[in-house]
Amino acid sequence: MAAYAALLSLKHIIEQIQLHPRPPISLHQNQVDSLTDNLNFLQDFLEVYSCGGGSSSSSTEAADVLENRIADAAHAAEDIIETRIVDQILGGERISSDELYQGLEKLIQDMGFIKKELMENKEKNIGIIEDHLHLNSPTLGGSSSSPSTRQNAVVGLDDLLIEVMDKLTGQPSNLRIIPIVGMGGIGKTTLARNSYAKPLIMHHFDIRAWVTISQNYNVQEILIEILLCIRKDESREILSSKNEGELGETVHKNLWGRRYLIVLDDIWSVEVWDRVNFFFPDNGQGSRIVITTRLSNVASIGSRGLEMNFLDDDKSWDLLCKNIFEKEEDCPHELEEIGKKIAKNCKGLPLSIVVIGGLLANSKHTTEHWKYISENLNSIVHLEDNERCLKVLLLSYNHLPVHLKPCFLYMGVFPEDRKIHVSWLVKLWVSEGFLKPISGKSLEVVSREYLEDLCDRNLIRVHQRGSNGKIKFCNIHDLLREVCLREAEREKFLYVPRKHSLNIAQGINTQRRIIIHQSESETGYLLDVLQVNNTLISVPLARSLMCKFMLLPSHPGSNYRLLRVLKVVDKHSYSGYHASDSIEAVLQLVNSRFLAIGADWQNFRFPSSVYLLWNLQTLIVKDMFYAVAPSEIWKMTQLRHIEFGLLDLPDPPLGGDDDSVLGNLQTLLKIRNFKCGEEVVKRIPNVKKLQICYLEEFEGCSSYSLNNLVRLHKLESFSCFFYSQKKPHRNDLLRNLILPNSIKKLALRGTNLYWDDMKTKIGLLPNLQVLKLQYNSFVGPEWETVDGQFCNLRFLQIYTCSDLEWWTMTDSSHFPRLEHLVLCNMDKLNEMPSCIGEIPTLQSIELKNCSDSTIISTRRILEEQEELGNVGLRVRVILFNQEHLESLASPNFQIEESR
Repeated sequence: MAAYAALLSLKHIIEQIQLHPRPPISLHQNQVDSLTDNLNFLQDFLEVYSCGGGSSSSSTEAADVLENRIADAAHAAEDIIETRIVDQILGGERISSDELYQGLEKLIQDMGFIKKELMENKEKNIGIIEDHLHLNSPTLGGSSSSPSTRQNAVVGLDDLLIEVMDKLTGQPSNLRIIPIVGMGGIGKTTLARNSYAKPLIMHHFDIRAWVTISQNYNVQEILIEILLCIRKDESREILSSKNEGELGETVHKNLWGRRYLIVLDDIWSVEVWDRVNFFFPDNGQGSRIVITTRLSNVASIGSRGLEMNFLDDDKSWDLLCKNIFEKEEDCPHELEEIGKKIAKNCKGLPLSIVVIGGLLANSKHTTEHWKYISENLNSIVHLEDNERCLKVLLLSYNHLPVHLKPCFLYMGVFPEDRKIHVSWLVKLWVSEGFLKPISGKSLEVVSREYLEDLCDRNLIRVHQRGSNGKIKFCNIHDLLREVCLREAEREKFLYVPRKHSLNIAQGINTQRRIIIHQSESETGYLLDVLQVNNTLISVPLARSLMCKFMLLPSHPGSNYRLLRVLKVVDKHSYSGYHASDSIEAVLQLVNSRFLAIGADWQNFRFPSSVYLLWNLQTLIVKDMFYAVAPSEIWKMTQLRHIEFGLLDLPDPPLGGDDDSVLGNLQTLLKIRNFKCGEEVVKRIPNVKKLQICYLEEFEGCSSYSLNNLVRLHKLESFSCFFYSQKKPHRNDLLRNLILPNSIKKLALRGTNLYWDDMKTKIGLLPNLQVLKLQYNSFVGPEWETVDGQFCNLRFLQIYTCSDLEWWTMTDSSHFPRLEHLVLCNMDKLNEMPSCIGEIPTLQSIELKNCSDSTIISTRRILEEQEELGNVGLRVRVILFNQEHLESLASPNFQIEESR
């Protein structure tokens, strides 16, 4: 909720001013004490008495008024303090020191009135909002099962799944369009994805591609997504440079003569089909196109499709139980009757059942609580389908613990059906300042725990986990996103205009978080730019701006002077739209915590004025060839994450004091010709992720001192790339490479180490889980592994280590926990070690453009395992020419052609 987020944000600002080694302003200690006392009281009050959708509209209105008063007071204090900070750094006297003191005195008095009113009328306030408060209290609620043990269950689709499979694999041989139609949340995408991922389907089709369309579609992006699915080695950046016609022709050529399956998920109009259908050839190969849609007129474009209906009462109850209880746990007898009533009141809509199941799973299993949920569902079951579903989902939001509510509402900043990169989501949550700190944990760790909790409650979906098991990408159902947008608008937490028009200017000057998504129409972009930049002429209170195509004026002046978050690029954005043509404009945003900008500066040297960004936490610059940081960067103590295409990092000042230690820095990417001397290492003691690279012109290898990496005791992810055509002088540089035992993920490229170095430098790392060896990172014809190494390795990739001919492995215990093995461009490797198949944890092997003998030996290993009853191992082979090995294909041995 906005009030709770505002309180935490203000507390964070006050703490930063007190703890910062060079605070731009100081606050009177008596005011700090009074503010802190009031903030703690109000925070505790909201945590204990957060309204979860009380029993009457009057109670909800009273709670809203109360929360608005708290939010307004906290926001006003923020405005006064941060305006004074900006004045102090940039000059100007909008608020003098006396005005700051007097303004805070008034706000302390206002907060005191709120506090006094709550204390004097405690019983009255409890009567308004306490009816169901115990449901939100973290001391009374609690997760009944962990995310790892409870099933991610979907039931009631078995018959439909069989029908879809028959339509996909049966007659006729001509191209067939298969629509799946039904309302939002009924399971269309789940049904399509379950069939798409079946081994039978994976084997039956030569090519599979999945594209999510949504209401705002872009034909060019649709074609790019198809090509990225069917051409694994293709680059989005290269494809984005082609026009629609060129992309369509490439799609048609790649599909011609092959049996393909295309899933077009969430189509909202016939128009999009009319614009893409002629790119899909009907070549008599039995190809299929699956369309999921909510609209019957769209479903009419194909053959008779599948209309998804609501679950019956029995299946609803089954689905609810599977989302509440652990695999072997049954519903307690005393809860069964009320539980079946809850399931029935969800009216057979799977999304509602799953979300309510997440709510119940994370609270006490008591009759009182379940009856309360049932009574609230009773009041909304007679609404129209979409509104009823939204009300059910809103009920789940209302009963979130208050610390999770801002995190959930924040999901509204992302466009519909967007795959959300969690590493960026975490950075944004931290920069916004609404996370409640947990002693002994970094805010990034807290963020990921909150995300897991929201996923466990089925409010956010895990899209993909990384090789280390952490969530890498997530997304949110569009109905739940609608809940975010409605509540965020009601609470004035986010401002996300639904359509670009001049009307968005109304009231925008009072908004604190402004998110404007780009129109997907090719003709609408220029209009968007003009409208948005005209609209954003004056947003004096804005703390967050996210707009992929805004142009920052050369002198922001009052427009964005209080801005904390500026995001105009994405994780993998190569749009060419930049935050500014002038770095000076960015450097005037002295209140910034998060900057993700594009820049076309070449070999740019940042001015020392970057030091003015006193509270900057995250600096991400894309599209720049490389930049040079000033020495002042060593005094920017709040920096947590630095990400550049290439960055020259200067030597730290000799004999510097503690002000020159970047103790908060966790991410440092991508440092050019990194000198890892003692002075550098001791100033980045808590870095967790480090990427370094050495170019062809590097000299004086001994000065890089890679032996000092062992001093980075928190380092978990390390990448070292050599782009030189010459082999590095091993004796001076890489022979001295020593890695800390904390390493979990390691990527090497072009290092030209010997395979024997693996035993001493890498194999003994006790926490190593992911190892990526790329482009001659190791050289030599033979690699012999030994016992007692790689004890925790889960993922191994060997990519273009072209010297390797023999991989000797005498026992499966050499990789006791390996799950995934990927070999690419290993054309000299004679065979796969036979012991690989005996690793009990191994789930998949992928071979891309490897020698025939390696592929054949891997097929033999798979056969041996299947004869022993191990049917869980999957092998995927990708070749330039698959015809001569097609006879090896089987359900668990998939062969694809590389394009």
